[in-house]
Amino acid sequence: MAPVIRIVLPFHLRTLAGVDGEVAVSVDGDITQSSVLDALEARYPMLRGTIRDHATRRRRPLVRFFACNEDVTHEPADKALPRAVSSGAEPFLVVGAVAGG
Repeated sequence: MAPVIRIVLPFHLRTLAGVDGEVAVSVDGDITQSSVLDALEARYPMLRGTIRDHATRRRRPLVRFFACNEDVTHEPADKALPRAVSSGAEPFLVVGAVAGG
């Protein structure tokens, strides 16, 4: 059975996906940023292109990722996420960065 990963999305992406609160997705194989986002976009296709670029699949500039209170934004996309995330004990957070002055 594939692990269920909890994901916290920013308000505007929850609205776009039509969900309240956390979402949960099943992920086959290694639990990485890439596999979690693949599963998220498969379950909520309206989010494709909002977190990652359609063509390059790179993270959008003002989006950050957190796992276990650590910023994992600049970690390799295929690096395993912490065990607490893969076990469902902790959520994977997608956060809209604040910019400006």
